[in-house]
Amino acid sequence: MNYGYSNRVILHCDLNNFFASVEAYHNPDLNNYPTAVCGSVDDRHGIVLAKNEKAKKYGVKTAEAIWQAKQKCPDLVCVPPHYDEYVKFSKAVRQIYYDYTDMVEPFGMDECWLDVTGSTMLFGSGEEIAHTIRKRVKEEIGLTISVGVSFNKVFAKLGSDLKKPDAVTVLSQENFKEKIWHLPANSLIGIGPSTARALERIGLRTIGEVASCKPKTLELEFGKCGLDLWRNTNGFDCSPVVDVSEQPMAKSYSKGLTPPKNLTNDGEINALFVSLAESIAHSMRQDGVMARVVTISIRDENLITIDRQKRLENPTRLIERLVGTAMELFRENWSWNKEVRSISIRVSDFVRENEFCQYSLFTDNAKEDKLEKLQKQVDDIRGKYGKNSIVRASAMNTVKHEEDKEVYNSFHPKF
Repeated sequence: MNYGYSNRVILHCDLNNFFASVEAYHNPDLNNYPTAVCGSVDDRHGIVLAKNEKAKKYGVKTAEAIWQAKQKCPDLVCVPPHYDEYVKFSKAVRQIYYDYTDMVEPFGMDECWLDVTGSTMLFGSGEEIAHTIRKRVKEEIGLTISVGVSFNKVFAKLGSDLKKPDAVTVLSQENFKEKIWHLPANSLIGIGPSTARALERIGLRTIGEVASCKPKTLELEFGKCGLDLWRNTNGFDCSPVVDVSEQPMAKSYSKGLTPPKNLTNDGEINALFVSLAESIAHSMRQDGVMARVVTISIRDENLITIDRQKRLENPTRLIERLVGTAMELFRENWSWNKEVRSISIRVSDFVRENEFCQYSLFTDNAKEDKLEKLQKQVDDIRGKYGKNSIVRASAMNTVKHEEDKEVYNSFHPKF
């Protein structure tokens, strides 16, 4: 099998301490203190979602419990997250990226790969483009980024991790062995703790040791993933930068809530289903899809979970139909002999919004069209004035505590 280095120019742009930086943008005094963006300090499972450089020096880590962070840093300033602001800043930064290429692949809210191979004749080398983008983000948006420049996605990602904040690192075909082969194997994306432990058991601790290992040995130990490890550590990754508009349709969207206290009646369940359905419907409108299957999960006070689903006669993303279906499933399958600890909604089996669908004779299609337009207008208002600028009356008194770990994962998807 022939392997060779690509001639691509790939950037990986990583917004530094993103959540914490946005909070400091609105409140510059936070720059003077070790600061962490945290989930609820009072509710269960409160964790650190992000932290600034001063907090990092105390050893504060993302996803650790707030009480653990405060043991390390008693003077830690904890601020609540403002996700609408993070979305706004993320979109503004990506608009700068699109000035240099239309091949932009998001990796969470704060990171993106850019393929600028075809842009070098216009804007200079990959390193020059990286510095230009870094300066523009700093001057126009008020945030800093670290940029890795390389000939593949894996090394570009590693490059952005090597020097922070506000820096550019180049890993070229000529220098990557010298710069990264001495690093621990788990420095490379795709090598998590369990894989790193498995590698260590066969005596492979660094990127260079994995790269120098015989491919057959890695294949025998890890299967096809072993060959991927060998290719990635040697710089043979050829995965493309995929623009979000070209990415495949999602298989499902789900949203769940675990309130601070158990739920005891249909009214509380309905109010939470409204909150969940609003979020899911918004995601479907953003991606231009409608769902044909609705699934609910109910976990009781003893942490026993049941799942029930229903196939819809016509695909939808209307909040009213999602909530109505969810409540129908709930009432059919719950007798209130136990309290409810948590609930979730999942939608699946999507069709594109512009695909032909056979309408039901028993559906008020004109009314649904009006509701669709109304909900799009609500999206626009919330996008401009904030999530809480319009709130449904049924949700005014709803306890809306989402477990922090779920929130963290939703903004940090896996590779």
